[in-house]
Parts: sequence; structure tokens; C-alpha cells
Amino acid sequence: MKMYDVAVCGGGFAGISAALAAAREGKKVILFEKEYMLGGLGTAGLVTIYLPLCDGFGHQVSFGIAEELLKLSITYGAEKKYPENWLDGVGTKTEKDKRYEVQYNAQLFSILAEKLLLENDVDILYGSYVIDVAIDNNRINMLFVQNKSGKTAFGVRSVVDATGDCDIAEFSKIPTETFKQGNVLAAWYYFTDSSGYHLQIVGASDVPEAERTGKELKPLIDKRFSGLDGEEISQMMHLSHKKTLEHWLKKRESDQNAVISTIATIPQIRMTRKIVGEYELKHTEMHTYFEDSIGMVSNWKKRGPIYEVPFRTLYNKKVKNLIVAGRCTSVNETLWDVMRVIPCCAVTGQAAGTAAAMTDDFSTLNVSELQKKLQSNGVILHERDIL
Repeated sequence: MKMYDVAVCGGGFAGISAALAAAREGKKVILFEKEYMLGGLGTAGLVTIYLPLCDGFGHQVSFGIAEELLKLSITYGAEKKYPENWLDGVGTKTEKDKRYEVQYNAQLFSILAEKLLLENDVDILYGSYVIDVAIDNNRINMLFVQNKSGKTAFGVRSVVDATGDCDIAEFSKIPTETFKQGNVLAAWYYFTDSSGYHLQIVGASDVPEAERTGKELKPLIDKRFSGLDGEEISQMMHLSHKKTLEHWLKKRESDQNAVISTIATIPQIRMTRKIVGEYELKHTEMHTYFEDSIGMVSNWKKRGPIYEVPFRTLYNKKVKNLIVAGRCTSVNETLWDVMRVIPCCAVTGQAAGTAAAMTDDFSTLNVSELQKKLQSNGVILHERDIL
């Protein structure tokens, strides 16, 4: 049985960040990814907008690997959104200017991310996903992984759940919560026409109930998806493909040169399941100081809010060596729509991977030592340090 210091489950932006952070601490790291490319919803799902690292008022909020991956994503040129004021120092950074976000090429980023992890000696196992865990003395000591080789056991010291669906926490019997509102249908795709290569956004994530007040979007169909049922997900993909085809055929009526280039190869599901952590961060806790902050995130939907992310939102002490990252973190349902996006996944991923390299008991980890490591790797922890 192969043994690893850190096992990262899921190869989206949270998993990439966690694996990279743990490997840079000198640990033996393996990353399990069920698809055959890295990036998750941000690549295979074609949600290729790297949302803001800033608060919209000229303050960068997210740093470290979150910024490193943004720059990696546009190594050979952005597709559309390129913030010259942030990357080139041209112009100002007021509430009227571009935020620090980019649009990038999914396929290129997945290759560059893979290259980066391999250069840092991360073992990547594609076509692989955890189907069960073995727990002894409140610690996961084995992960059971399914792939073309069958079912294989891997010994682990610490585990990062970056599955997006909180699967490892669920297997471990840690308390979890599901997304009550449900996901609306989306059918994003890329097309080429006489003017170039374009991302076509068809359908979008819904407005959280607490923020509606007339803002609800008109869905493509009158149905919600939990994202946690195999038959339901298959139906969602059928409907997504149908809507993609309908949208493209309509477009082609006015431009015969319009051709579908790429469709999403995974369901465009935003929120499914998250842990009940040692602390639940709420959408009303913007501009709140947390002593155990592991970094900051902004609100991609509006300018101004800044959230410090407490380390306690990343674990539940019921299982000592399991930590989560990305959209699995412990936040209330309204804030979930903020915390699910790429910068937040990278911020929590870096913290989770660094912590996993330090301990097999997150409830007793010296958080100040974790914070020192994060700071030494470019992370700014508190809002008061950027204003």
C-alpha cells in the first residue's frame, strides 16, 4: 500500500492550490482527480472567469497562490478581460475602474497547472476518485480509490477534501449541509465566428434567497438540481446539451460562420454540500477581524465587502486529520455563493494544504505558526494590513 503525507481529493482550483502548498512544504503529496484535466468547473466546466482578487475600491484582498494562479492562467495572453490597471500599472483602481479579474483559456490553464504540480513533485492520479475511507482513533488512515485499476487503498497522514461536494467529509460522517435552494441549469459553451473565439454564457447561478428583492434571474427551465444524484446529474447534462444546441442554432441564423468550439464536459453545478465546521462564517461578517484568519476574499458580485476567513471554517474536530477547501467550507447559505468561486478556492486551498503539511490534528494546530508560513508565502491575513 502506497503511503502519502498529504492526499488531496479533487483537482479543481482548491485542490491545485492545496497540493502545491503542501508539496512546497516538502511533503509527499498525491492528488486524485476524477476527470482527465485539472481545474474542475473552471476548466472542464468552462466557467473560465477568474473573479476578482480585489474589493473593487483599489485594495487587493487575495494574495499568495490565488494571485499566482491568476497570472498562470494568462501566461500566453487573456481571452477578453485584462485589467491593465492591476497587471500593467496603467490607469487607476477606483470603484469606476476594472477589478483584478481575468478571463482565461481552460485547456491551456489545465496543462500549465499540471506542469506546475509535476514540477513540484505532486503525484497526480487522473480518472480516480475516493469511494470510501477507513478511520481509526478519529483519523482517516486509508482512502479507497476507484479507477481503471479497480479499487486501491492509499495510506495517508492528512487529507484535504477539495471535491467540491464535500464527499470525503460525508464518507467520514462529519456533519454536512446541502444547498437548500438548488442549482439552476446552465449551458455555457465556446464558439468561433468571423470575429474570433468567444465564451457564450447561457444560464447562470441563481441569486441567494437573502439577496433577492426582485433580483431573481429567469432560469432556462423550471427545475432545480441538487448535484448529488447520479440520474439527476445525467438529466441535467442532457438538458444542458439541448439548450446549448438550441442557442447555437439561433445564433447561426444570423451568422453562418458561428461554430461550437467547446462544450462543458462536467455539469455546471455551483453548490452541493459543505461541512458544518468549528465556525460558520456569515455573509453579514464583512470587515470583521478574526484572530485565526488564513486569508481574505472579496465579494465578486459587488464592490466593497471583504471577508477574513477563519481557520475554524475549514475543519470539524470530529475527524482530526481532515480539512476542507473551496466550496466545501463552513459558511452560511448566502455567503456560499461568494465562497464557491476561484479566488476563494485558491485562498482556502493554500491554507488547507499548508496546514495538512504541518499536522494530522487540525484541532490542535498552532494557528499562529500556520499564519507565519502563509505570510512567508505572500498571504496577507487581515483587512487592517491592506488599508
